[in-house]
Parts: sequence; C-alpha cells; structure tokens
Amino acid sequence: MAEPDSWEDVEEGGGGDAQTRSAPPTSSVAVAAATVVAKLNADAPAFTFNPSAASFTPFVPAPRPLHVPAPAYVHPLAAAPRPTSAALNAGADLHPAHRPSFVSGASALTVLAGRNSESSHATDADSEPAISSQASEVRDLDVDLKQNAAVEEISSQSKEKAAAPSNGTVEKEDKDHRQHLNVVFIGHVDAGKSTIGGQILYLSNMVDERTIQKYEREAKEKNRESWYMAYIMDTNEEERAKGKTVEVGRAHFETEKTRFTILDAPGHKNYVPNMISGASQADVGVLVIAARRGEFETGFERGGQTREHAQLAKTLGVSKLLVAVNKMDDPSVQWSKERFDEIEKKIIPFLKACGYNVKKDVQFLPISGLFGHNMKERMPATICDWWDGPCLFEALDAVELPERSPNGPFRMPLIDKYRDMGTVVMGKIESGSVRRGDTLMIMPNKATVKVVTVYRDNDEVNYARPGENLRIRLSGIEEEDISPGFVISSVRSPIPAVLEFDAQLQILELLDHKAIFTAGYKAVLHIHAVVEECEIMGLLHQIDPKTKKPIRKKVLFVKSGAVVVVRIQVNELICVEKFEDFPQLGRFTLRDEGKTVAIGKVVNFPKIAGTQN
Repeated sequence: MAEPDSWEDVEEGGGGDAQTRSAPPTSSVAVAAATVVAKLNADAPAFTFNPSAASFTPFVPAPRPLHVPAPAYVHPLAAAPRPTSAALNAGADLHPAHRPSFVSGASALTVLAGRNSESSHATDADSEPAISSQASEVRDLDVDLKQNAAVEEISSQSKEKAAAPSNGTVEKEDKDHRQHLNVVFIGHVDAGKSTIGGQILYLSNMVDERTIQKYEREAKEKNRESWYMAYIMDTNEEERAKGKTVEVGRAHFETEKTRFTILDAPGHKNYVPNMISGASQADVGVLVIAARRGEFETGFERGGQTREHAQLAKTLGVSKLLVAVNKMDDPSVQWSKERFDEIEKKIIPFLKACGYNVKKDVQFLPISGLFGHNMKERMPATICDWWDGPCLFEALDAVELPERSPNGPFRMPLIDKYRDMGTVVMGKIESGSVRRGDTLMIMPNKATVKVVTVYRDNDEVNYARPGENLRIRLSGIEEEDISPGFVISSVRSPIPAVLEFDAQLQILELLDHKAIFTAGYKAVLHIHAVVEECEIMGLLHQIDPKTKKPIRKKVLFVKSGAVVVVRIQVNELICVEKFEDFPQLGRFTLRDEGKTVAIGKVVNFPKIAGTQN
C-alpha cells in the first residue's frame, strides 16, 4: 500500500480512512515520523502512533479529577539522615536541614499552627489520622528544636576555638613587656658580621638543623665552606656568590629578658648608604673587628670601614657599642690575649674621639662567630683560660636604654613599602604609640590614613610602643603615593615638611680636590630614611670648638675640623625635626663622592616660603 503524500493527509483523512489505513513498515522513516508525532503530542496531543500496530488511534485524554489531594507533608529532617551525638561532638559537617539556620522556634510554631487550622476542615473520617500526624509532627518539631540548640552550641564553641589562637596571640603579644632592642652589626668588609648574625639565629633556635645542613652543602659546592652561616642572613644570590652583604639583613630573636631585631649592615664602602639606613634604626651597635693578622689593620687604617662605621653609628644615634673581636680562633691568633689587648688599645682612643664614653657605653669581648664560642654561653676554660667576662648574649641583655614615653606625638619614618592585600609600610616608631584603627597622617603629602593591621616581628598585635620595628597595613592611600623617607605622624601634631633648615655641622674630612667648605657646596643628605641632594646656601656663623660659642666674625668658608652653622636647601620637601625635640629625626650626615664629609643636627626652621609647620 502506498504511503500518504503527507501527514496532513492522514490528519484530514485524505486518501482513505485513517482508521483502516495500514501503518508504514517499521523503518527509519517510521521512526522519524514517530518522533515528529511525539513532539506534536507534547503540545496538543491528537494521535498516538505505535510502529508495531496496524493503524493510528486517536488520543483520548483521561478525565481530570475534580479534587486533587495535596501531597502528604514530609518534614525535612525525616528525609535527611539524623546526625549522631558523637558526630555532633566531633563537629561533623551537618546536612542543611540539621543546621541552626533551618528554622527558628517561633517560625516553626507558626507553621504548625497554620497546618492545624487547615486540618480543621478535614472530615471526621480523617480526624484520627490527622491527630496522629500532628502528634508525630510535634515530636519531630521538639527533636528538631533540641537538635538546633545543640548544633548552635557546638557551632559557637567551634567559632570560639577557631578564634582563640589569634586572640590569644594578640593578648600575649600585647602583654609582652620585655625590652626591645634594635641591634646593628657594623664593621669592615669580611669581618664576619653576617656569620655572627646567622650563628645567633642558630643558637637561639630560629633556624633548624636541616636548613643549616642545606646551607653547608651549598657553600661547599661553591668552595666557600666557611660561609654557610652567613647564608642565613644573606638570602640574595648575588650576596652569596660574592660573599658581600648589599642590603640590610633583618631578623629577630629573643631571650628571657629582651626581644631583639638584628640589622646586618653591609661593610663594603660602596654600600655605606645602605649601612646608614640600617644604623639609623638601631639602638645598640656591635662593631665587629677581625682579629686575624692584617685584617684588623686593613679595616682600621685610613679609608677602612671600621673607622667610618663607628663614627656614623655615633652620629646616627647608636649610643651603646659592643666591640666584638671576631676570628679569635684563627691560627694566626689562637685566642691570644696579647692580640686582644693590642686591638683594644688601638680602638679606644678613636672611639673617644667619636664621642663615646668608653667606660660606660663601650664593652669589648672576644668571640668566634663561625663556631659560636663565647656567644650564647660563656667561654670554656679549655678554649680560652684568660677571659672571665660575659658572653655576647649576656652583654646584649645587660644593655639598658632610657625609657621612651609612648604618649608623645606619633613619628614613624618609612623605610620600605609594598602591596599585600592593601598598602603595607615598614619602619621604626621613634615617638608615640600606635593602635589598630588609629587615624594618622603621612607627610609631606598630607594624606590621612587609617591603621588596618599592625605586625610586630611576624605577629599581629593591637598595640605597639616606641622603638618597635613594625609593618603596618594602611587604608586610604595607594602604594605609589608613598616613598621611603615619608613619615607617619599624628593628625593633630604633624611633622614639619621643609625645603630649607638651619643646621650645625661638624666638618670631618673634605675631599682633596674640594678642600674648602663654603656657600654653593653640594652633597648628599642622609637623615633618618631620607636620601636627598642638598646645597649649602650660606654659612651663618662659626662656633669655637673650645667654648662652644659662636664667633662674631663673619665667616665665608671653613676647612676640615671646623664647626659651623649653615643653611641647607633641598630640592623636594622632606620631613625633619629639631634635634632638641626629636634627636633621631634631627641628626644627619653629608656625603660627597662616596665619602662622609660632615655630620650635623637640625637647629632651626627659617620662616620662608615652602616651609610647612
């Protein structure tokens, strides 16, 4: 029998009776036709098609009932597995139906009351099953409420436990009233500063044995077996390859009495500006001198960094000095008392000339940085029988600094900044104190910022006192709007930002080809974290070194060794204070062609344009 020309013919009855027409054979065409009909039936079904049947049959929809009963209510907790008490106590992850946020007691009772009102319209025949169902729901609701209460209690306890380490750490840090000291290691290149710093961290358990073994292997591969302790402080590959510290290394260790921040300053003359940056943050200096024959003489002679570092440290406010005579274990020394006394005899007159009180502020002690002798524990008699003084840790613990008041105007020079979930700045508090949430001002750009987080060492704290080295996360300013040398200060008492200031200078040693210091002399100014080119605008008056009083005679120029009051001008606004108000923010050095030519202190701010008070 021939197939219809179209399915419309079938629907309209064309070409014969649709009920008596035989179906096409079960083939690909038949399957395609069945698919089309199925799609049509989904919208407005009229026919059903069975490929195995012989004819089409019209689709008759089933009669719709007049009343469709609502589906039986199933409590969410009935579908979800109930947690056991052991799982709850262990803080197991709960099904959403069992979580505290599922339903409150008030809302559950409201829902139940609504269901009761609906059930009142039920027939008498359904009353007993309804009552039984309601009783079951009440029991489920009671269990649900108890379950929610238990979950809420466990959830609150887990949150308290999760927050406990952080809060406990903050409270512990806030209540830590141990003295904090910033210790800078200075001295000639290759004197052993980084090795001593690494040995201190190892002896104070800040570095594990596995790391030390790793550094030993690396140093041995480079044929520098004695450098492995320095690798703890010198993390830069360039520093490790050359054996020279370039940037100021920073680390932390502590004793029962004191918390310390180590500042490992570079010893090479090319990196003196970096040394100045480190020494400006220090409270105590450790002048490292190599006892090996020839090394001490090289560092102490004219042009050696032993002299310049000691002088700069005093200028930058390092009032206490420990002279660590290192490498006493060298075969050329062998813990010789004569060598130790020789070095001490040569150093003392120079330190007196720098302004140190040798009896009160300076202490000598022999050590071996490579092997750790006389560092954490006193020297055993089997190694050195003539030394009965303290070890390095004891000498550092015995240093006492004047008490710093936390109530002064806040001053924190910035030495570095970076981006980490906001703007983070680094520096040392020179005055005042800081708390999380404080509103402060960054000078000289007068940007108001808010303290988001305060980090001391590697711990987050709520409060920090003067003398602390901190990292502070700020809001209200972008990283690119901050430069090293900017100062965070109080909003009510901001630090002055000036272009000119008057200063008292001590001329040290001028360059051979620039032997006269007069108006127009240009140099590089180093004051706290600021490094700025400056020019001498004029010599105001000279000071008599004996009487400390001004000389009335007008002065046009001075030479090495003179003391003179001058006016200095810089190209950009810088933040400085008078020395009498804030000594650490009012002392500075002048360098020219890589050499320190003068040291000075700020004495006055002239009332001129560009000065902001």
